[in-house]
Amino acid sequence: MTRGIRERLRVFRRDEDAVVAVEFALLFPFIFFLFIWAVELGILMTKSVMLEFAVDVAMRDLRLGRVEDPDPEKLRDAICARARILRNCHDTIMLDMQPIDTDVWALPARNVECRNRDAILQPAVTFTPGQQNEIMLVRACVIVEPLFPGTGIGAMLPKDQGGGFGMVAFSAFVNEPT
Repeated sequence: MTRGIRERLRVFRRDEDAVVAVEFALLFPFIFFLFIWAVELGILMTKSVMLEFAVDVAMRDLRLGRVEDPDPEKLRDAICARARILRNCHDTIMLDMQPIDTDVWALPARNVECRNRDAILQPAVTFTPGQQNEIMLVRACVIVEPLFPGTGIGAMLPKDQGGGFGMVAFSAFVNEPT
């Protein structure tokens, strides 16, 4: 009886059928996770680059005088028109524009506020167009949904109550004399 079991085990050890299936079963979750991670990273980087580009171009238009009487709505429209990849840009973007004190070169102390999608009242942000020859710091925050929230990068990012996270872009310009 033990001889029969030994013989079957010896045949089983030498048999190489389905070895690839076992390797596939062991490696597939890891490879799939890497694929999901790479796709999400690519999409998030594209959104981040588009937001940075849109903020920079909108600030260049403002600096060159192509936007008259700057207000948050006009700048929001200019940014969202260029950042087409961002869904619901008008509903999720928050703009903060403040002058930088050039005597002490102190940047604004608080972090950028993002829109809270669940709240009726939104956080107060500072929007000061500034005076001539003042350096202005513009910060924009957009709430972005991760493509795969439970896996990859989406699981590692700090999220708000609605499951999205804040993507922030900065720009600075000098108010030119008129």
